[in-house]
Amino acid sequence: MGLIQGITELFPVSSLGHGVLVPALLGWHNLVNSQSASQSFFLVFLVGLHVGTALALLVYYRATWFSLFRGLLRQLGAVPEHGLSSLWRINRPDTDVKYRLLFVLALGSIPVGVAGIFLEHKLRVLFAKPLAAAVFLSINGVVLLLGEGLRRNKGRHVRYSRLDEIAPSRALLIGSSQILALFAGISRSGVTMVTGLMNGLDHEESANFAFLLATPVILMAGLYKLPSLMGSLGDGVRSQTLVGALCAMLAAYVAVRFLTRWFTTKTLIPFGIYSLLAGLACVARFS
Repeated sequence: MGLIQGITELFPVSSLGHGVLVPALLGWHNLVNSQSASQSFFLVFLVGLHVGTALALLVYYRATWFSLFRGLLRQLGAVPEHGLSSLWRINRPDTDVKYRLLFVLALGSIPVGVAGIFLEHKLRVLFAKPLAAAVFLSINGVVLLLGEGLRRNKGRHVRYSRLDEIAPSRALLIGSSQILALFAGISRSGVTMVTGLMNGLDHEESANFAFLLATPVILMAGLYKLPSLMGSLGDGVRSQTLVGALCAMLAAYVAVRFLTRWFTTKTLIPFGIYSLLAGLACVARFS
């Protein structure tokens, strides 16, 4: 499960969907039933796997995050000269480029963070079931294929933006798309990349933005619920969670290395085809 989580969290095929479908396909009925329970030992286990995935992203993008926070310190150093208002004027020529990217990443993380607090539990109880996950996985495939089709219709001569050029309003829209990943079967990285492609980013920049956006969201969600692992829900699964988290961290690191190279020249189409076919097969299996 750790290996599956680490791969499918970053591959645009939905880790939450696979977290529901794989146990169901393998006949692990106690895990399937606990998915939609109000209190679940398996949810605690999955939270640990998400923390492992987030740590892998932090390690891979460590140089980027270091430069982003260095830009923040430089911008804070400009406050005595320009005042606090300089922190909000991210389009000024004297604004540090890295600070600007950190600002839009923070802005893009707000919607899914708020939605997760209020909706995650309700959506998990309602939809973390094999048939629902299979339907949403099929929809995920349609979204990826449709996104690629719409991008091609824009033509090959579109000028794509760099991450440090993206407008705050577009960053907010791209970040908001992550809310769809609260439905088991919809990929966080997939819908974020499609929205990025529709808002002026190419595949490589969309992938990097998706992974950078996912890092604080996954890490904070995991750390928020990690105390449950120390409580009664964690009894009997702590050692399994540690092993799973380490496997997820290793798999996620390999996955992000692969995907950042893949999207320099290739598209979302293979992942869309897989999601659609696997989703439809599971719909037939669990109907």
